[in-house]
Amino acid sequence: MDQDIDGFFSTARVAGREEAVELPSDSYRAYLLDLDDAKLANVRGMDYEEFTQDRYRAPFLRDLLAYWRSLYDEPFVGITSDGVVRDGLYHLPEHPSVDDAQHTAAERLLAGLTDAERETISYPATAPEWRAWSNPEFVVHRVGLRLENLSPEKIDAVRDVLRASLSPEGYDRVAEAMALNGFLGELVDLPTVLNDRSYWFSIFGRPHPLEPWGWQLFGHHVAVNFVSVGGRHVVAPVFLGAEPALSEEHPPLFAAREQLALRLAGSLTPEQRAQAVVYDSVLDPAMPEGRLHPADERHVAGAFRDNRIVPYEGIRVSALDASQQAQLRDLVADFHALIVDAQRAAAMAEYDAHRDETYFSWYGATDGSQPFYLRVHSPVILAELDHHAGVWLNNRLPARFHVHTTLRHPNGNDYGRALIAEWGTPA
Repeated sequence: MDQDIDGFFSTARVAGREEAVELPSDSYRAYLLDLDDAKLANVRGMDYEEFTQDRYRAPFLRDLLAYWRSLYDEPFVGITSDGVVRDGLYHLPEHPSVDDAQHTAAERLLAGLTDAERETISYPATAPEWRAWSNPEFVVHRVGLRLENLSPEKIDAVRDVLRASLSPEGYDRVAEAMALNGFLGELVDLPTVLNDRSYWFSIFGRPHPLEPWGWQLFGHHVAVNFVSVGGRHVVAPVFLGAEPALSEEHPPLFAAREQLALRLAGSLTPEQRAQAVVYDSVLDPAMPEGRLHPADERHVAGAFRDNRIVPYEGIRVSALDASQQAQLRDLVADFHALIVDAQRAAAMAEYDAHRDETYFSWYGATDGSQPFYLRVHSPVILAELDHHAGVWLNNRLPARFHVHTTLRHPNGNDYGRALIAEWGTPA
């Protein structure tokens, strides 16, 4: 029986169903709550801090926060497939090329802040606060400066750091995800809870062309961790999502990625599909207890999952033909779209070096008739796309207009930790 857990989450999103989970044929607008609905009306007018305190009253959320805190307090290890970190997977370039744009943009931002703001935004290069990011609209950890508390000029300076650090396509994707959060705030008339400035920004280390440093941006449906060390950029963990991800008013944020994935999944032979499709539905009752989570649903690499053991599943890339392997590589390249071309080439070279150890897994129908979950997993990448039930929309079951995606560097290179260790102890 479908029951509310705390007003925002229901049991339907984690309950196994024998029948297929069909895609809604209607626009997301068919699932908009009435603006007088208590879920919206009871928090209307609250700022983000008041909303956070209101959410903390929910027993389910208090239990979840306590669990997240226990994960955050663990020493960083990295995601592994079996609990053992593999060393020697990531390497700094022997002859690094340096781009001054990132650190000079960060220096300009720091120069324009007050002393108090500069102290608040700054952390050591390997500070534990790297791991404090989260993606809900309520606040879990207050790390750095909140954009909506800054002047327009300082927000522009933050965006200049993002623009200088990411590829043009990557910057546009992050900016669009932030804009979609603002659009959601307009749809539900909660602009003080959901807007395009509902994000925390921090700088780790001293901006420098070669020494380890980086920045972090996180908030609702956006979490990006950028590290520069010894001529390499690491952009991981990444969490990008959207609700609604498909709308007439905004370009579809994940449409190209979904098309790549569906093309690959649709090309599988019956024998390949038997290996790749781990579960026939995103709510397959064959899933073991604990595989579905009311907040994470199917994705395994979200906030506070830095040390998770994630066994390989699905089909090994060596069982795909050359065309399918090329399609999977295109999908991986799209997950790496946030980094600039030269850095993406380096990340793809790492992927290629471990191609034969890479697995592709799929939950759901492969013809696009159902919501689905996918994972690409190797020693050097864990990438996911998952369709979710509504939080601010009223679809009780997963739909393609609520999407979560994640990107990780397993075996200890999230937050560039493996490369920083190779570089040496940072200043």
